[in-house]
Amino acid sequence: MSRIVLDTNIIVSALLQPVGLPAQIFVLALGGPLQLCVSANIYAEYEEVISRPRFKRSEEIIASALRAIREKGFWVRPTTRLHVCADPDDNMFLECAQAARVEYLVTGNLKHFPPIWESTRIVTARQRLRSSRLFVHVPDHVFEVG
Repeated sequence: MSRIVLDTNIIVSALLQPVGLPAQIFVLALGGPLQLCVSANIYAEYEEVISRPRFKRSEEIIASALRAIREKGFWVRPTTRLHVCADPDDNMFLECAQAARVEYLVTGNLKHFPPIWESTRIVTARQRLRSSRLFVHVPDHVFEVG
C-alpha cells in the first residue's frame, strides 16, 4: 500500500467536484491501494477549511468526510519542524510526509512545494493517478466511504 499526504486543496476540490481527479485520489486514499497519512495539524486545517461557508457543503458531507479521514487515515506525530515552504502553513504537509515516510504528497499547487522532499515526490492528482495507472469509480457521494 502506497502512503500519501493530501494537501488541503485536494480535499476541498474533492468535496466541490465529487467526480474529479482529486475525488478519485481521496477515494483511493480512504479505501483503496493508497493510505492517507494525516497529522493533528493537517486534520485541524482540513476541518477548518472545508467548514468555510463559501464552499457551501452540507454539515452531513463535511462530517462524513472528516469521519472517513479520522477512521481510515494513518495518524502520525511529526517530531521535526521544517522551514522549507514559502508559505509556513505548508510545512506541516512535508513534516507529515517525512514522519510517515510517504511516497507522494498530492497537491493542486506544485509551486508551493519543492519537487521532492527526502523520498517524497510532490505531484498533482493527475500525475499520481497516471504514475500507477490508478483508476476508481467515484459514486455521487464519495464521502460515504466506510
